[in-house]
Amino acid sequence: MKSKLSVVARHVGVSEATVSRVLNGRPGVGTATRLAVLTALDVLGYERPSRLRGERARLIGLVLPELQNPIFPALAEVVGGALAQRGFTPLLCTRTAGLGEASHVGVLLDQHVSGVVFAGGHCAQADASHEHFAQLRERGVPVVLLNASVEELGFPQVATDDAVAVAQAFAHLDTLGHRRIGLLVGPEDHVPSRRKLAAFTRQYALRGREPRPEWVAHTMFGLEGGHAAAERLLEAGVTGVVCASDPLALGVVRAARRAGLDVPGDLSVIGFDDSAFLNCTRPPLTTVRQPIEAIGRAAVSLLVGRIDGAPAAPGELLFEPELVVRGSTGPAPSAL
Repeated sequence: MKSKLSVVARHVGVSEATVSRVLNGRPGVGTATRLAVLTALDVLGYERPSRLRGERARLIGLVLPELQNPIFPALAEVVGGALAQRGFTPLLCTRTAGLGEASHVGVLLDQHVSGVVFAGGHCAQADASHEHFAQLRERGVPVVLLNASVEELGFPQVATDDAVAVAQAFAHLDTLGHRRIGLLVGPEDHVPSRRKLAAFTRQYALRGREPRPEWVAHTMFGLEGGHAAAERLLEAGVTGVVCASDPLALGVVRAARRAGLDVPGDLSVIGFDDSAFLNCTRPPLTTVRQPIEAIGRAAVSLLVGRIDGAPAAPGELLFEPELVVRGSTGPAPSAL
């Protein structure tokens, strides 16, 4: 017991006597110090005394599908920083071998988290299991979802406006003279991809046209998925491609080069996210920039409001993206 008191006391910066008073439920300790001691117990992996297990720690779960796409580490940095400014400690959870999203939620519940932020993952997949979300709701844990979730989940949502993003990208290619514009998105049950596809079809309709089925491709997110799907789009004769992520777009650029095509001379490519270092690629990638700072801070604000007892915000909070034009887009080729 002495060892645990010492470790927690050093972690929080208080005396061992203060830690002892918190663990034994004695008076004379301020609320902030008491919460800091309880949070330290959770972070350091110590089990709380039974009388304190029902209380929430100032821990927030941040559940991300992966970290290979640079947009997710960037989002984690924004959300983590905003949480720290409000006195919360983020617990980052990503999908690993043998430990899926539902397992992470179980761990977070065991840690008595005050709330959870989900960015992508099962909340954006219509066909995925959503039982762990029901579990969070039953336990009364506040939750905020980032970037286009399944509507039936009923949690507050913050997202980049996919319809505006596609409209910006499509209009850019259309202005450059492209008439065979393709779309590369994620799996068919992926909600943001569904939104992008609906907006893409609408952009063609506004111009009195419609896309051919072979001009739309679904794939797994990532460089390899983009490369494989790009081969089908190139066979269909598209001259410009709007992609649902920057790694997908870079996969398209790689496929075009291996097919002996020039980007943007033969094929224009637009990404989505504006991940780090895209201005250093060859050519620099034109992309639609997500307002990561704004949506991350808005998600934290909504979550802390729910923790403090504020009513859930109705509907979805949408933020407008920005088209960043670089070197991967150019005039449509004069001949196919």
